[in-house]
Amino acid sequence: MIINILAAGGTAAAENQFGLQQALKEGGIISQSVFTILVLMSVVSFYILFSKLFEQQKIMNQAKRMRQGFWSSNSLREGSAKLEKNSAYKQLVDDGLAAQDQHAQLTDPVEAHDWLHGSLARSEAAINSKLGGGLAFLATVGATAPFIGLFGTVVGIYRALIKIGASGDPSIDKVAGPVGEALIMTALGLVVAVPAVLAYNWLQRRNKSIAEDLSAFSNDVLGFLASNGKVRPSIGNAAATKAPVKPAGATATAGQAGGVQTRA
Repeated sequence: MIINILAAGGTAAAENQFGLQQALKEGGIISQSVFTILVLMSVVSFYILFSKLFEQQKIMNQAKRMRQGFWSSNSLREGSAKLEKNSAYKQLVDDGLAAQDQHAQLTDPVEAHDWLHGSLARSEAAINSKLGGGLAFLATVGATAPFIGLFGTVVGIYRALIKIGASGDPSIDKVAGPVGEALIMTALGLVVAVPAVLAYNWLQRRNKSIAEDLSAFSNDVLGFLASNGKVRPSIGNAAATKAPVKPAGATATAGQAGGVQTRA
């Protein structure tokens, strides 16, 4: 029985003359070029996806380490030394310190706050621009891949109909196979476009979250520089901001005073 099933399957496979390989053959150089372009688009899209995920996760890990001990430092230079060499947060701090040194050398009267804010904004924009690299390609793939696949389908159907017309046998079994083959290109275009669109939206959302963290950190650095270290996030001096504990003697005195007022 098993032999009969295998034999039937082999016969069916031999009789099935339609598929991707046959579609590429019937479509000629145009269909083959379309297929190659779609494959390259897919490979590059997944490369961008994984490389950007790695880059984003790296910055997120840097943010966690920054929150753990950066603001407990006595100065920004000391805190910068605690950060990784290629950290995005270290870049912001170093650019802020460099802008502070440059402001002392300016001959035109420029407000220190404006100069520092502009320098930190440029540094932040450079980091965000690097994070956004490659996302335009994903958007392009998501927008154009279905139409590239559709172009391959149109060319495949055109060639199939021309061949059927030349053979003089327009029966359904001669038309359905080649036309169905040509539709494979449209399906491939959708297979390439959908992951690219999903990856683009996901990476954009993660970039937005990272940009918000960088902007908040940039504002904290600006406040620290503009106040000579007097203004810093509460995360670094949480212990200092706690309410002081009253001595036991003072509490007892207050209670006695309250008792005297009650008796009165």
